[in-house]
Amino acid sequence: MKPYLSVIIPAYNEAKRLPLTLIDIDKHLSKVDYSYEIIVVDDGSKDATYDIAGRFSHLIKNLRVIRQKNIGKGGAVKHGMLEAKGEIRLFTDADNSTSIDQFGKMIPYLNKDYQAVIASRDIKGAQLIPPQPWYKRLMGNLGNLFIQTLLLPGIWDTQCGFKAFTKEAAERIFPLIKINQFGFDVEILALAKKMGYKIKEVPATWVDKAGSKVKATDYFQVLWEVVKIKLWLIMNKYNLK
Repeated sequence: MKPYLSVIIPAYNEAKRLPLTLIDIDKHLSKVDYSYEIIVVDDGSKDATYDIAGRFSHLIKNLRVIRQKNIGKGGAVKHGMLEAKGEIRLFTDADNSTSIDQFGKMIPYLNKDYQAVIASRDIKGAQLIPPQPWYKRLMGNLGNLFIQTLLLPGIWDTQCGFKAFTKEAAERIFPLIKINQFGFDVEILALAKKMGYKIKEVPATWVDKAGSKVKATDYFQVLWEVVKIKLWLIMNKYNLK
């Protein structure tokens, strides 16, 4: 029997943070009335991430662990999304900055006519604990303005790592993605929009966790990748009809 929900967790050197995330996800999902699976994609970690996740597979129901060479978060999410069996496929960060209980906000839209529902830190009702420093908010807002101008008008937060797609949308979008780093979030949403899928933002409760893998230079890399996505769409490099 195929599960209703697949939860994909990309992980790179997350031996310290991943156990608590898996425990929290298991705690919440063990109480729901729908079937689910949890997939950890180890992106070539140099620490004990793979071994630790493997130990939890004996303790947590429906947990699978996949290992790949290190290619980046986008590549890990793509791998997990295409290995998943669920009718709904959600990816979430290994640091658990957005708890799996936030998925409940998404279900009503996924049960209607939305094919992509994404958590947002920049719409009414969102909570950031603690609030981000002003310079991070400024960089994020400027970057989002650039992304909206080029590709995704009306989408206020493309980078929150908590996004759900229907099976059909996931299986059409993710085989096409070219970006393996942080710009993949923009790419999958741009492809969803181009394919005519409806995207809904829901307010996130987002808890800032220590040990972020995002560097200042990654902001600029994402912006360059946004330009590349725009060009690829214009040149039909995705071979979309």
